Amino acid sequence: MPEININGPDGAFSAYLAVPKVLPAPAVVVAQEIFGVNQVMRDVCDWLAGMGYLACCPDIFWRIEPGIQITDKTEAEWKRAFELFGLFDPGKGIEDLSAVISHLRDHEDCTGKVGSVGFCLGGKLAYLMACRTDSDCNVSYYGVGLDELLGEAAAISNPLLMHMASLDKFVPPDAQAKIKEGLGNHPLVDLHVYEDCDHAFARIEGEHYDAAAAKLANDRTTNFLEENLGS
Repeated sequence: MPEININGPDGAFSAYLAVPKVLPAPAVVVAQEIFGVNQVMRDVCDWLAGMGYLACCPDIFWRIEPGIQITDKTEAEWKRAFELFGLFDPGKGIEDLSAVISHLRDHEDCTGKVGSVGFCLGGKLAYLMACRTDSDCNVSYYGVGLDELLGEAAAISNPLLMHMASLDKFVPPDAQAKIKEGLGNHPLVDLHVYEDCDHAFARIEGEHYDAAAAKLANDRTTNFLEENLGS
């Protein structure tokens, strides 16, 4: 079944689970964008399952409104997405994601290895997972607000792969400079900047989708997960 329920510290919430053909398998927690567990996030899970991972995308907006599945195609949906972003508590989100890690590690089909991949808001959460949880590795795609969280970098104890867009309208040049300075020399952080790309360059059919940059980032992610989780 693709839909499962996970018991978190504040209650139960739903998640999309994609299962690979060969089991047991390592697992990946997919941290959503600001649009909820929509088709884009489900497709990411299916892509990861195709590579041999249990892939789980939890509904981290459940405290605000369960079951959000909107797109980036209309002004009204963008407005709602930013409302959700403003109402969202990242600390509570990390508690939920930590519960997902525990759920997957205890899953009969999991090898016990669990990493994360996050996009936009989820990219921020993937960074925080690296700082605050025991996930085995983490991948952040164009995470937002990371320049305000660099003080937590000393807590990173497992590998973190980061994809940053040079023209990201949500991560201005001064913020990017701080991130590079704060994380560029961290021994566990592998930071890549994609020149002439804007936010969400890896979102297929998105306004700023860049096929070449997305392939490069996804290939790096594939190799990174295989190196740190196996498959």
